[in-house]
Amino acid sequence: MKRKGALEGLRVLDLTRVLAGPFCTMMFADMGAEIIKIEQAGTGDDTRQMGPFKNGESAYFMNLNRNKKGVTLNLKNPKGKAIFLDLVKQADVVIENFRPGTMEKLGLGYDDLKKVNPAIVYAAISGFGHTGRYSQRPGYDIISQAMSGLMSTTGWPGGEPTRTGTAMGDVLGGLSCAIGILAAVFNKIQTGEGQKVDVALVDSAVASLEIINMIYLVEGRIPQRIGNRYESTYPYDSFRGSDGSLVIGAGNDKLYVSLCEVMARPDLAEDPRFLRVRDRVANHELLKPLVEEWTSKLTVNEIYEKLSAAGVPCAPIYDIEQVVNDPHIAEDREMFVEMDHPKAGKLKVTGSHIKLSGTPSAVRTPSPTLGEHNNEVLGQLLGFTEEDLKALREEGVL
Repeated sequence: MKRKGALEGLRVLDLTRVLAGPFCTMMFADMGAEIIKIEQAGTGDDTRQMGPFKNGESAYFMNLNRNKKGVTLNLKNPKGKAIFLDLVKQADVVIENFRPGTMEKLGLGYDDLKKVNPAIVYAAISGFGHTGRYSQRPGYDIISQAMSGLMSTTGWPGGEPTRTGTAMGDVLGGLSCAIGILAAVFNKIQTGEGQKVDVALVDSAVASLEIINMIYLVEGRIPQRIGNRYESTYPYDSFRGSDGSLVIGAGNDKLYVSLCEVMARPDLAEDPRFLRVRDRVANHELLKPLVEEWTSKLTVNEIYEKLSAAGVPCAPIYDIEQVVNDPHIAEDREMFVEMDHPKAGKLKVTGSHIKLSGTPSAVRTPSPTLGEHNNEVLGQLLGFTEEDLKALREEGVL
């Protein structure tokens, strides 16, 4: 029998909202996991109210919450808490992104949940993590970008520290949490024991800074904003063409020599100022105008064709319209796929970036309306009848 995806059979209770947590569970849902998204009745995930909108439905929410089942549950109500604990008994993973201590105050922290299901994997995403002196500070993407050092090295020399163009701290947190959950699930398969996965947005962004951290740790130098240039090699930067800009990544000596040959400047390959990687990094201010003297006379496409033919990595700098209409990205790699939503109608969403040959990821169902699967989930898993569910709605539990 054909499996729905590589993670079919994994049941996740998803208490997350906005971006980091929903991005994590979106990847799992695309790969076939059963994601039961539990929201507060009446309001739901904050992103239901965030644009852009299509036919009154949030595209932000629809993109991140496809392939999930939607349930409403009031965890502050004793009956709602009891229902959640019954669901935990039948789940593999619980994930939340509340401020540390919130679930513990409800009596639903990891120590509480493992009493009813010792094998449960409990994942928590927060700004600063569940341990440490900053654990109670609120955390958003922009906080993680600021305190990780990411903003301090993003932008142009002399300019203001700059947030990346997307919520990279949230995305990194979601990716990190997904990896942590999968590691914990694998360990559970081996040992039968669950554990807590504690992911901080700040930690995730700090880890992403790789060479930036090492420059300070090894040299004692504080990395600064350097535009599109890379700290460790050159020319690895953006350059102006006659009709736009592109990036060139001549990341080693061989590629640099090839670049010089294409530019008909073999003298630059032998110039002692640019002979080795370290020389070119030290003298990047001298080298960039020499490269742009060549690029500025050609169109971006002409530069791309010449350098690609010589095996020198390069690429045009796309805007989002160009990304969406690039046939390799959009069609061959299926990074934009159509979804049919009952209220919004047909719309394109971002496809799965993880390609599996035997169990491919897919967008199978649209994001749920608020509480859409209450009857299905609570009826099938806990045996609730229509009368039971009606009574729970009247009591404010659902």
